[in-house]
Formats: sequence, C-alpha cells, structure tokens
Amino acid sequence: MRVVLGLLLLLLGLCGSGAQGEGGGLDERGAVEESSEQTTKQTTTDIWAEVRALRDMVVELKVELKVELRNMEARVKDSESQVNELKAELMVTKVQMELLQRENSVQATQLISLETRLTATESKTSDLEKQNADLQTRLSTSESELLVSKSRIDQLERENEVQATQLISLGTRLTATESKTSDLEKQNAALQTRLSTSESELLVTKSRIDQLERESEVQATQLISLETRLTATESKTSDLEKQNADLQTRLSTSESELLVTKSRIDQLERENAEKPRVAFYTALTNSGQVGPYNTDITLKYSKVFTNIGNAYNPATGFFTAPVKGVYNLQFTAFGHHAGSMGIQVYKNNQKVMHNGVWQPDGGFEYFTNSLVLELIAGDKIHLGLPSGHFLYDDGNNHSTFSGALLFPL
Repeated sequence: MRVVLGLLLLLLGLCGSGAQGEGGGLDERGAVEESSEQTTKQTTTDIWAEVRALRDMVVELKVELKVELRNMEARVKDSESQVNELKAELMVTKVQMELLQRENSVQATQLISLETRLTATESKTSDLEKQNADLQTRLSTSESELLVSKSRIDQLERENEVQATQLISLGTRLTATESKTSDLEKQNAALQTRLSTSESELLVTKSRIDQLERESEVQATQLISLETRLTATESKTSDLEKQNADLQTRLSTSESELLVTKSRIDQLERENAEKPRVAFYTALTNSGQVGPYNTDITLKYSKVFTNIGNAYNPATGFFTAPVKGVYNLQFTAFGHHAGSMGIQVYKNNQKVMHNGVWQPDGGFEYFTNSLVLELIAGDKIHLGLPSGHFLYDDGNNHSTFSGALLFPL
C-alpha cells in the first residue's frame, strides 16, 4: 500500500510540473517558446509513458494484493474450523471426565463399605485371637499333663496363623487400592485444570484472529501444542479407564476373600459356641474370721460372682464337673491374726493338696495356689479348713475360690 501511494504522489507531481511549464510559456517571448517547444513535447511524451508504466504496475499490484487477501481469508477460515474441532473434542473429553468422576465416587462408596466390613471382621478376629491367647497362657502351666491334646491345639494355632496371614494380606491389598484411588483423584483434578487452561487459551486465540498478519504462525504453534496436549489427555483418560477396570476386578476379589474369611470365622464361632462353658468365681463370707475348729470342716464359699454352667453349689461348697475335661482351680487365703492359716483341696472326698502358713505376729498374710485336674463328669471338688487353722474374709473378698474348664476331653 505504501508503494502505491508513493507512485500516485509521483504521478501527481509530474502532472503539476507539466501544467506549470505550460503556464509559464505564455509570458515568455515567442523565440523562447519555439526553442523550448520541442523539448517540452519530448518530456511530456516520456512522462506519460512513465505514468502508463506506473499505472500498469499499480494494476498488477492490486491483482496480487487481491490474491493474497483471498489466501489470507482461506487460512483464517481453516484456523476457525480447527479451533471449532478442538472445542468439540474438549467438550467430549469433559463429558468423559465427569463420567470418570461419578465412577470414582461410586468406587469410594464401595471402598467405605468394604472398610466397614473389614473392621467388623478384624474385631471378630481380634476377639478370637484374645481367646486363643488366653487358652495358650492357661495351658502353659500344665504342658506335662496335656500331651494328649497337643496335636489339636497345634492344629488350631496353625489355622489361626493362616487366618492372620490372610487378614494381613487383605489389609495390604486394601491399602494399595486406597493409594491407587487417591492417585486417580489427583490425576482427574490435574486433567480438569489442564482442560480449563486449554479452554482459556482457545478463547484468547479467538480474540486474536483479527491480527492474522502477525499472529498466524503463533496460532499454528498453539494449535500444534493443543493437539499434543489433547492427545496426552486422551491417553491419560484411557489409562484411567483401564485402572478403574483393574480396581473393580481387585475389589471383587477382595469381597470374595472377605466372604471366605467371614465364613471361616462364623465356623470358628459355631465351634466355640458348641464347646461346653464352665467357670465360677466365689468369695468365702462377710462375717470376718472363720475358725479355728477342733475338726476339719468343709468351706462353703457363699458369695457367688460367676457361675457359668451352675457347676458350683454355694449351699454345700462343692464344685461338680459337668463334663469330662481338664479344669483349672485356684484359691486365695487371707488372715491377719496370729496363728495358722490353711486350706485343703479334696477330690471326691480324697485330699489332693494341703497349704498352710504360720503367722507369728498377726500381720496381714495372703497365699494363693492353683491346680489343674483331669475330671470326669460327676467328680466333686471342695475346699476344707484343717482343724486348728483359720481364715478371714469380709466385704473386700480376701479369700476366694474359682475354677474353669480349660477344654473337654
């Protein structure tokens, strides 16, 4: 455009100079007019020839400018088409991301439900482990007399170890599942951020289309960058779908394993429920000192706190074994007067133990002992006070007698 304007100004200047030359010739003498007339005609002829050449050049420049403008308009339309296509692809990607977010929400609900079920399972397993630990502690005092049942206890321990291993493995797999779910949420958030950035860049690109001459190359670069980022986004979306499918498979496997574990725990609970339960805990009296007497007497522990299986009779002081098995029996004796304290243990009226303590000063004195006996159904156990001995008990329950079935035979 600047070249065209320059040529037009040059043409106007030449025309003006020719007009001034003709006006000045009117005031000169005739001789001068005749001498310069030929020179003027020649110059005018040359000027008009240059003007025609410039006009032709202007026409050619106009044609070239029209062609370039058409090409520029075509490139602008192509850019707008590409931008519209990218917008459509970004909308599709956004819909896919919303679907993935809903799927992740459903999976989070399933994981919460699975965690609740696992917590209940772990609680039941912890209770079983405590019961088994208690059995092992109480059985450790009578290893020499329990050789017959050692194989059964070893089998139970192996089953419990297998269950513990399975629960640990399940906890590890659930932890890994939660970690991968967290990574999916972070990746989804990053994808949303990048999509928002892409939309903003597309809006900026649309507003700068008016500056096509300076920004056409920049637009092409931005379009290439957007296509690359969109391809990466589609790839990550595909990976997320695969990871979600894998998570669903692993969740199904975890649920199946939980059902198997629950079934085995229910079986253990049923087995434990079917076993006979016998346990009692008693205290002697609230009346203070008992004895000494001239003969042996049967101690009747009248305060009964626990009597599971109703095997202890407070009216007689006798414990009667309801089933054949191994029983743990324990007593505690207390006194705070000078003299002899003592307790005898009888099985079917046959003495199996005697314990006694001499108190010379009359201070507080305790002694405790326990025994493990193999009893058949109907065997009777009671405690006796030897002649010349005494015990003491009151509301604080110093002197006690207790027992429990360790396991049936």
